[in-house]
Amino acid sequence: MIGDIHQRVTRSSVNSLAFFSHSAYVATFEPRDVSQALSDSNWVNAMHEELENFERNYVWDLVEPPPNCRPIGTKWVFKNKQGENGMVVRNKARLGFCQKEGIDYEETFAPVARLEAIRILLAFAVSKGFKLQQVDVKSAFLNGFIEKEVYVRQPPGFESARFPDRVYKLRKALYGLKQAPRAWYARLKSFLLKSGFVMGSVDKTLFLLSRGGETLIVQIYVDDIIFGGSSHALVSSFAEQMSREFEMSLMGELQFFLGL
Repeated sequence: MIGDIHQRVTRSSVNSLAFFSHSAYVATFEPRDVSQALSDSNWVNAMHEELENFERNYVWDLVEPPPNCRPIGTKWVFKNKQGENGMVVRNKARLGFCQKEGIDYEETFAPVARLEAIRILLAFAVSKGFKLQQVDVKSAFLNGFIEKEVYVRQPPGFESARFPDRVYKLRKALYGLKQAPRAWYARLKSFLLKSGFVMGSVDKTLFLLSRGGETLIVQIYVDDIIFGGSSHALVSSFAEQMSREFEMSLMGELQFFLGL
């Protein structure tokens, strides 16, 4: 357990994050299990937020289990998100899964940017005078599509009172699903390539767009994306394209990324 279970910190006191300017609270501990999480209103809200994302994105349907159905078990994963000053700024609850390779999933690989590559990008941006921007794609993995039928058990603590024996049939990939990173990366890569970007020959998370003598670079790190270019108009146009395609938070000019 991290921190005091009864300690609270107001989000409004975390003035480095403007989007948390409203008066609300976050818990400063991470629950060891779902029972402990259900005893704290902040973590209950975090779990509700996760499930509301599923409903809003049409992620799954509650159905009668088909014959010989072996639904995947579900479990909650709790993590505090910290700001640059080390303070807890958000309680994040993700629904995880218990899968067996070869039975519940096969291909799972998705490229992830190396820290060395990000450092090189930062140095390149400084040398060119690019102002890097950062966006966080909300519930990014919900944008990926899975290739086979997947059934999962109802989330612990949130089982249907009317249909306790039903299972969820997934329409889209989820956080914690082994296929999810691969499905999300495939969706984002397809979008960037259709938008005219060229993927790096070595770093598959780096994309480059050249248009009218101007340059735009994009670096992917799972659901965090940093980008910048030689033209303000090109950078703004890309941000607008992304916001039309995905639900996201524009974090503004890059100040802090992966501890760098």
